[in-house]
Amino acid sequence: MRFGCELRGDPDTRIESVATLGNASSGSIAFLANPRYRAQLAHTRASAVVLSHVAAEDCRTAMLVSQNPYATYARIAAILHPPAPSRPGIDPSAVVAADAHIDPSAQIGAFVAVGPGVSIGARSIVGPHCVVGAKVVIADDVRLVARVTLGERVRIGARSVLHPGAVIGADGFGFAPDNGRWVKVPQLGSVAIGADVEVGANTTVDCGAIDDTVIEEGVKLDNQIQIGHNVRIGAHSAIAGCTGISGSTRIGSRCMIGGMVGIAGHLNIADDVVITACSAVSHSITRPGVYSSTLTIEEARLWRRLVAYFKRGASVGARLRALERAVGVKSAQDENHD
Repeated sequence: MRFGCELRGDPDTRIESVATLGNASSGSIAFLANPRYRAQLAHTRASAVVLSHVAAEDCRTAMLVSQNPYATYARIAAILHPPAPSRPGIDPSAVVAADAHIDPSAQIGAFVAVGPGVSIGARSIVGPHCVVGAKVVIADDVRLVARVTLGERVRIGARSVLHPGAVIGADGFGFAPDNGRWVKVPQLGSVAIGADVEVGANTTVDCGAIDDTVIEEGVKLDNQIQIGHNVRIGAHSAIAGCTGISGSTRIGSRCMIGGMVGIAGHLNIADDVVITACSAVSHSITRPGVYSSTLTIEEARLWRRLVAYFKRGASVGARLRALERAVGVKSAQDENHD
């Protein structure tokens, strides 16, 4: 079948919508990807469930058994609930430069501003109150939902989606110190975004100082992310909300970065790296793996005690090394210096 699943149950079951296991009703399809919700299978009213073969024995309704239930559900949901197609034409309130090229099948919404030399591809949608700067290139089937701002010479790849408030191509944070003052460094590059990229609401991607900032194909960016100038993010990486990436850092392909991560500038992050939420990345990561730098939450009284231990750590370590030397035992620090 279309999704590579094994069907167990009535093949004539009619599905009209998607729902959660707990809130499903007749005619809807649900999915189980997180084992925490497995107990809900026995009580769900969904007409069908997408799940793994491990959970299938607990299901009492029709099912699609999949090796990747979440991805299969996503593909089914996209068919049942497709995005609205473009409505070709330019709203009368839009302001479009005379030399802009807009494909006849594209949709330009209310109060949009399109600058000179812009190219907008087939079936693309530029939603209300968007600003498209000079010489921007928007490929086919792109969707700017609303209030998206694209700076000069930004390039957006096919099928990409930019959510409300995204700003692509604003000046990077470039200032040179000079006798106690700051001299602005002209930001002369732009931003190149590949195909099938999604940019969340109020996320900002700064233009390059000289060369372009680059977001490669298939990258998924959550809401309220800050990406500094000349950053490069490799294909199919995903970054969660409120992460900040400082200038000139290179992030590899297929990386996953949790929310509120802070990444210093001029670093290199290898392919297939996972960084857990709230981590602070101050040096390059050269090997794939899972990396963390954040302590988990504790009750306030215990946390204060832990902080006190941290502060005393250096003196305790010095006393321990002195004691080890006194009894003739080499400390780890001594062994590292051998």
